[in-house]
Amino acid sequence: MDGATAARIARAFAPAHWYGNRWHYCYSRIKLRSDPLYPGVVQALRGSRAPLLDLGCGIGLLAHALRAGGVDLPYRGIDNDAGKIAQARRAAAVAGLGGVDFQQLDLARALPAHRGSVAVLDVLQYLDDDAQARLLDAAIAMLAPGARLVLRSGLEDDSRRMRVTRGFDLVANRLGWMNAAPKRYPRADALRARLLAAGLEVDFTPLRGHTPFNNWRVVATRPGSGVS
Repeated sequence: MDGATAARIARAFAPAHWYGNRWHYCYSRIKLRSDPLYPGVVQALRGSRAPLLDLGCGIGLLAHALRAGGVDLPYRGIDNDAGKIAQARRAAAVAGLGGVDFQQLDLARALPAHRGSVAVLDVLQYLDDDAQARLLDAAIAMLAPGARLVLRSGLEDDSRRMRVTRGFDLVANRLGWMNAAPKRYPRADALRARLLAAGLEVDFTPLRGHTPFNNWRVVATRPGSGVS
């Protein structure tokens, strides 16, 4: 994302007073500027009118990126971290984002009702095999005809990039930014097979940018012309 857009979005995460904590402001500005995730997801959802459910939304940066990119679909973000949801709501209000909603919910216990598109970004690695399968099956079931499931995850292989990815996620947990340590990274062949078996059209794209991580964007589309 270009520097001016990243800075404009980040201002919504600045503290109300000069002496406040500027962590979320600094984090969001650096994250938006350096991580190819947000332009990649905006591109994947461009042209869609289907409501989007963002599972594991964090502080809600995707909602801001979508609006900045001209993607105006209805957005709902879900996360189990109450502090991040509070920050997401505050920043969305400051930025005047319309058509967005944030809700705290433990995804390991329940999923909300939804019909449309689904984003699962940097979440799968924090679940074991069974939990990954349940989440993917639930997300697939939510897809309306023409809607899209957008995933971003590190994919397990023997590369140096994968070792760096795993190490970074462990450090993020130890620093307290992520409230769980990674458990299992999906393998590309198994993930592709599961999505194809569900009748979806599947596209895998490297989403590394200038980072050292083994991240991929996966877009799985439900065939049909209900919503695009």
